[in-house]
Formats: sequence, structure tokens, C-alpha cells
Amino acid sequence: MVALQGPLGSGKTTFVRAVVAALHGSDDAVTSPTFVFRQRYDPPAAGAPAIEHVDLYRIEDPAELVDLALDEAFAPDRIVLVEWPERAASWLPADRIDVRIDGAGDGPRTVRIGRG
Repeated sequence: MVALQGPLGSGKTTFVRAVVAALHGSDDAVTSPTFVFRQRYDPPAAGAPAIEHVDLYRIEDPAELVDLALDEAFAPDRIVLVEWPERAASWLPADRIDVRIDGAGDGPRTVRIGRG
């Protein structure tokens, strides 16, 4: 599980595109799931993991998470990339990778990677 933090326009979805392209060979299917909350990218061939892309930007109350069926997304046989993880802090596993992207627009970025 990878928690992606950063302001709007910092490149969180671009980060997801890069992961999907690296593991699946193409990022054509990647879109920001802001309005649907979750996208699943199935591998093109056996051996690569499925990738779950969760965007919690529109979550205002953690109680809303119950309706999103995220338990299925967090299955152990897939990679889960979560944008705006601070909106679901109590749902996230402690054993995760945190990626913080600072900067936005055409400016430079600073990326910090750590453990949850």
C-alpha cells in the first residue's frame, strides 16, 4: 500500500501512471478516480499484480468510507495507491509506504518517501 500525499496538481495521479506503466507496460487506462473513488487496473498478463487506485479527495467524513467497499481494494494480492490518504487515516495499514510530493503546476517537485 502506497499513500500519496500532496496538494492539488502536485503529480499524485502522474505517479500512479508511472507505476501502472512500469508494471503493466502501458498507462492508457489510468484516469483520476476523483468522482468514482476507485479504479482497478488489471494486469495485461499473468504474473503482474492488479493495481487499485483510490482517490479520497471528496471524502469529508471518514464514515463515508464504509460505502466505498475499500476492503476489497486492500486485498493482499494487489498494489494499492491511495491519493489523499489523510482523509482515511484510521483505515490505512501501518505497514505502508508514504510518498509526499511538494510543489505543483509547472514548478519543481520535492518527493519524500518513508514508511507509515
